[in-house]
This record gives sequence, C-alpha cells and structure tokens, in this order.
Amino acid sequence: MSKIDEVRAQMVAAMKNKDKERKDTLSMLLAALKNKAIDKRSDLTEAEENEVVKKEIKQTQETMDLAPADREDIKEECRKRLAVLKEFAPEEMTEEQIRAEIDGVLKDLGIEQPTAKDKGKIMKELMPRVKGRADGAVVNRIVGELLK
Repeated sequence: MSKIDEVRAQMVAAMKNKDKERKDTLSMLLAALKNKAIDKRSDLTEAEENEVVKKEIKQTQETMDLAPADREDIKEECRKRLAVLKEFAPEEMTEEQIRAEIDGVLKDLGIEQPTAKDKGKIMKELMPRVKGRADGAVVNRIVGELLK
C-alpha cells in the first residue's frame, strides 16, 4: 500500500471520528504527496514518499520554532501536527547505527586514522548509504567527532 493510500485511509477515519485537526494535517500531507507525484509524472518510490513526509515535518518544526513566544496556540497546533506527521515518517537511524555505517565506509576507503582532510571523501561515500534514514546534521556531527 502506498503512502498516499495509507494517508487517504487515515484521513477518512479521522473524518468519521470528527477529528478535524488530524484530518487537516493528513489532508495537507496528502496534497504534498500528490503534488510530488504530479511533478514527477509517475508514482512515487518509498524513498520519495519518505522525503515528502520529512520535508513536511521539517517545515512544521520550523514554524513552531519561529513562532513568537506569546503565540502558544501556534506552537500547540504545530505539536499536534508533528505528532500526526511522525506516524508516517520513516524510522531514523540511531547514533550507533550511524557509527557502524561510518566504520564500514572507513574500511571500504582503507582509512585507518581519519583526518580532517578525509572528511569530504568519507561524507561523499557515507551520505548515499544513509540518505532518508539519518539526519545529515547528526551524521556530520558524528563524523566531525571522529576526526578530532
């Protein structure tokens, strides 16, 4: 079952339960998924669907972070929206899994003592392996820690 079908089914259930906030969030996600499929002019792969979900989560998080301190209503709405969106997000890699992937890249590249000069080579090899499963900022931080 594609994510579009899954979101549509959840949206119907939310409408039946008269859960307007959940329905609105799912409607927004469904529109984003459909727009991406229209832009691509074919069905989305699972990775592309996950990319759309992550983008929606990131935008909602930014909205919450940029909301003025006195606008608790906006922040609360964003928290509820994030809870719904995270149900459809792919499972993120743990730091241990990322470190294991980095070790594999170092072995593949034949680097025993990585230095700051090696960071570009390591990241170039590593990012395609973890794309969609790990946050780039976290990966960058962990690689930076290894190079110290």
